[in-house]
This record gives sequence, structure tokens and C-alpha cells, in this order.
Amino acid sequence: MRSMIVRSPILLSMLIASAAAADEGMWLLSNPPTATLRSKYNFDPTPAWLEHLQKATVRIGGGTGSLVSADGLILTNHHVGSDQIYNLSTPDRDLLKTGFIARTRDQELKCRDLEIKLLWSIEDVTDKVNAAADPSLSVAKAFEARRKAMTRIEQESKDATGLDSEIVTLYKGGRYHLYRYRRYTDVRLVMAPEQSAAFFGGDVDNFEFPRFNLDCCFFRVYENDKPLKAEHYLRVSTEGSHDGELLLVAGHPGHTQRLITADHLRFLRDVEMPDSLRRLWRREAQMNVFCSRSPEHARIGHDALLGIENGRKARTGIYAGLLDPAVMTAREQADARLKAVAATQPALADGNPWERLVTARKLYGAFFQRHRALGGGLGSTLFGMAVTVVRLSEELPKPSPDRLREYRDSELESVYLGLYSPSPIYEALEIEALTSGLSLLAETLGADDPAVVRALDGRPPAARAEQLVKGCTLKNIETRKRLVKEGKKAVEASPDPMIRLAITMDPESRTLRKRFEDEIEGVERDAYARIAAVQFALYGESLYPDATGTLRLAFGQVKGYEHDGTTIPPYTTIAGWFERYKERGPQPPFEIPKSWLNRRDRIRLDTPFNFVFTADIIGGNSGSPVVNARGEVAGLIFDGNIQSLVWDIAYDDRQGRAVAVDIRAIIEALRSVYDLGFLADELTRR
Repeated sequence: MRSMIVRSPILLSMLIASAAAADEGMWLLSNPPTATLRSKYNFDPTPAWLEHLQKATVRIGGGTGSLVSADGLILTNHHVGSDQIYNLSTPDRDLLKTGFIARTRDQELKCRDLEIKLLWSIEDVTDKVNAAADPSLSVAKAFEARRKAMTRIEQESKDATGLDSEIVTLYKGGRYHLYRYRRYTDVRLVMAPEQSAAFFGGDVDNFEFPRFNLDCCFFRVYENDKPLKAEHYLRVSTEGSHDGELLLVAGHPGHTQRLITADHLRFLRDVEMPDSLRRLWRREAQMNVFCSRSPEHARIGHDALLGIENGRKARTGIYAGLLDPAVMTAREQADARLKAVAATQPALADGNPWERLVTARKLYGAFFQRHRALGGGLGSTLFGMAVTVVRLSEELPKPSPDRLREYRDSELESVYLGLYSPSPIYEALEIEALTSGLSLLAETLGADDPAVVRALDGRPPAARAEQLVKGCTLKNIETRKRLVKEGKKAVEASPDPMIRLAITMDPESRTLRKRFEDEIEGVERDAYARIAAVQFALYGESLYPDATGTLRLAFGQVKGYEHDGTTIPPYTTIAGWFERYKERGPQPPFEIPKSWLNRRDRIRLDTPFNFVFTADIIGGNSGSPVVNARGEVAGLIFDGNIQSLVWDIAYDDRQGRAVAVDIRAIIEALRSVYDLGFLADELTRR
């Protein structure tokens, strides 16, 4: 690999580290960092090794999981599965609190709206997508032409192969890859520990280390009402890992901003991130009040509150990185290097893409708040359903390439799975969420703004929210299905107040979306594609793209770090967990469940519990398998430490670490605490 030309205290991903440098990179499995792995770790992953890892790793619930038995058993994080655990709970059976165990296959609980996607093949379709954009077209028209071409290619692929097909935009427009997935919707919960074990320490310890979290759960995939006979699955290492060992991660990192320009980064720092933080702090305070009203309010609101707290803390860490002058300086130097190359080869970056990006972001600043306020929904599940029903009535009569991307034919099965979910809807939580959303709309745009006046319809937010939720008929699945089936005429005639609100708000939301696509997204896609051409000219294909929520490979070594003059060892143990409980428990969030306290004498307390290593991960990697060079599972990603939060924009491994549950702790818990020896045997069977 090429050496970095620009150096800084923060190692930025816009430039490529040398083989001797940090373990940076969220690599495409079709273009792995073989040279670095070979030179630094004496490891050479074969195509067969990579294919096996790819076909044993799944996308699940906004995160990652892995097939770990021949009978379709999936291992992922408890917090990845928590939505399903929450949905399967009732007022009398809070599975997040008590945990869940299926001791026989017929006790496994069928999830109501969960799909598993397994990446089966990857094809570069860059030329096909770009061929649709004639050079004579405007940037906006070229963007639209590519979008329509992507939809056609995806549908042709699905028709030919039967596989779900999705085109992924890489390098922000420099490449387009077609990913084909096997999709499964019969997924059943097998085992989940108590949330107090999975998220010990709560928000206090979140993104910290040392950690003591059994953040795992198990699902099983079924096909034709029988456990999936997996062609590829990962075996488990009963020996775990050791200090200094190379470990690799396969997962779906959600979104990074390492390839954006310095000026784009400033917009993120000065406009987008402060707005996100204000919204999260506001919502966290509101949800804390809601959850304090009663035990039932706490039950139905707790999972949402945890997600808000997690988002707030993560973005606070990213924002701290954005305020680090070293990050901005390094990004400016990276821009300068690319501009210098472009100056010698002007055809590569025709039209000064850097200046066009500056212009686009200035333009976006003029309508950013309105676009976010009217384009992001109101925080209510029922309102989201209403918008989906209204938009389906508008989009389905159109040819698939002419629709909004999320309603193309190849995506409709997933849309319907979510829309027709029988998951519980709690009126109290819906009223609270919609009150918050309507209030935020007024706070952002002003109470006299025409969109706010239409949304509130002469009522204060709380009264309007109560009217909308109590009068909403979409709580009934059959009503949703009927409206979608009968189409636009039935939707427009519906007296449902939530449908009426969606119809009222949708035209301006669509207008703002179209403006963003034409004036901002299309311009940026074209500009970044030209910058990517310069990067490819300078570095060849040895440059990994920003994360896109699709499958990537990361690597690193088990390694502690120094913090405030203290050496932080790479491993914690179950004994350390009990010590932490002694120091801070038993009050929440430092509770150890009774199942563990009652079995303490049976547990091997020296068992490694959580560990850290230098692999480059981000949100979306939750639940990713951590494998050794033999491809055996040694752990399960569940977090990064506080110093890793900057990795959204810049990788730095001086203190930043990925945090994982040690597989030995999972096996010990199954055998010694939960009497699930048969499940441990399924995991460890050779």
C-alpha cells in the first residue's frame, strides 16, 4: 500500500496509511487490505476465507449478526435485538427485564417484523450506472438518470436471480456496486439475558472501558418452517483470544464522513451536529419525564430512552473531534494534496469540485432547518405509517424507476414488512412522541409558519397529538392493508386525522426533498465522483470508501492503552464485574441479576468478560463477529470506547478501541448461569 503523504497526530482516512501504520480501514470484502495484513500480521486471507466470512455474516435490525451453527443460529448484540425483545414483551411479561430462554425449538418466539439479509454476491456496475447520464445533461438531470438506472439494474438483477438486489454508492459517487442478498423473514428469538446484564452500567458506563456487559442474544432463522441449513456458518473458539493477537471484524458500519472535504466538515461541525445535539438533549429530557410517570410508562419508554441517550453520547464524542483543530488541519492538508494533483491533470477534476461543494453547502444552509423539520417526520410511529400509506398511494401507480427510491419494486417487500407489523403501539407513548414532534416543529419554524398552522389545526401540540392518536385507525393492520390496496382514491377519502395530517404535510416535504436532491445531493454526488477520480489516480484502488451500512472488513490487535497516566489492560473478567457491582450496586444501572448472584459459586470468575482491540468500527458494527485468523468467533463487537467516537470522521488508535464481549464469557454464562448447556454445545460443536 502507498504511504501517507500528509501526516498528522490524527490519522485520517482520506489518505492511506502504510503497512506499518495504524489498523485503519472499513474495507470492502471484494477489495481487502491483503498487503497490510500480510506485511504486518503475516496473514493472507484467501478468497475462500473471505467468502466464508461474508456468507456467514448477516444484516439484522440495523446492526450485524453471524450464523454460528448449521441450524441457522444467529449471534448478535442484545441491544441489536432489543426492539424485537421489546415487541415480544407485554405488561405482564417484560422480556427486557427478565430475559428470555427457549429450552426447546417450539418455545422459540417468532419475531413480527424482523428480516435477515445475507450478502451473497457483489458486482461492480459503475459503468452501467454512469452510462445513463449523458454528458449533455445538467447535474440534476444526470443525478436523476443515474437513480433511475440504479432502480432498473436492481430490478433486472432480482428478476434474474431471485435475490434482493441493492446498488451501493461508494466513494460518494466514485463507484457503484450491486449487492445481492438472500432474505429471510421467519426469525425467532432463542435466548436473551436480562438487560441489567447486557447493559450493566447504563448510560454512565456507555462508551467507557473497563466494561462488564453480556451484550448478546440469539435468534434462529427458519426456512419453510424448519431451521435454516446454513451453507456457511462460523465456528466458535473456546480458547478465545490473547493479548497482541490479530482479530478481524465483519460488519455493517453505518456512516462515516472521512472522505468529505474540509469545508463540508465545517458545515457538519457548525450546522448539522449542533442541531442534532440540541434535538437529542431536548428529547432525552422529555423521555426521562415520560418514563418517570409510572412503572408501565418506564417499561414502554425505556428502550427508546436508551437509544436517545446512546445517540446523544455518541454525537457528543464526534462533535468533540470536530472541534479538534488537528482534525481540520489534517483534512485541509488532504484537500491541498488532491488539489495539487488535480492541477496537473485538470481533466480528472473538471469544474473545480471543491468550490462546487462549498457553493452547495452554502445553499443548503439557507433551507437546512426547514428541510430537516418537514422531511424527518414527527417522531411518531403512527404518523410514519400514515406518511408511508400516503406515499404508496402516490408512488405505486408510477413505473418503478420513476418512484421515490424507497418505494421501488425491489424494496417493497421490506416496506410492507414494516408497515404491516403487528408490533404493539402504545397510545401514551405515541401521544408523547407526537406532542414533542409538533412542539419542535413550532420551535423550529415559528408558530405562525403556514406549515405549523396546518399541522396544529388550531390546537396546542398536546391536544392536537391526543386528537390525532386517539382518532387514528392505522392501529389496525387490516386498515393499513386496505388503504394500500385500494390506493389513492381511498386514501384521499379517508377521514382518519393522521392520514389527513400526512396529506397536508407531504407536498412541501416532497418539494424540499426534490430541491435537496437537485441542488445539493446531485451536485455533491458529481463533485465527489470527480474528487474520487483524483484519489484513484493517486492511490489506485488501495483506498477504502466511507461506511455505507453495507458489509465491510476491519482488523486490529488486542491491545490495552494509557489513559490519564494509567495503563488500561485489554481484558476484564467476571470477577471484575462483581467488584464493580460491589462498588456501585445494587442501585440502577449497576445491578447484577439474581440469576448471576444465585450462581456465583458455580461461575468461573477468572473468565474474560469484555476486551478491547484496535479494529476500525463504528455504529452499525454492533453485533459483528470478531474472528481470529482461523475464522473462529473469539468475540462480539458491542461498542467503542469514548476515545473512538471521533472515528466517524477520523481514525486514531492511540487510545481509541473497539469493545467486544469475549466468547468465553458467553459460553460460561450459558453453561453456569442459564443452564443452557445444549445451546453452548450447539455453538461449540465441530
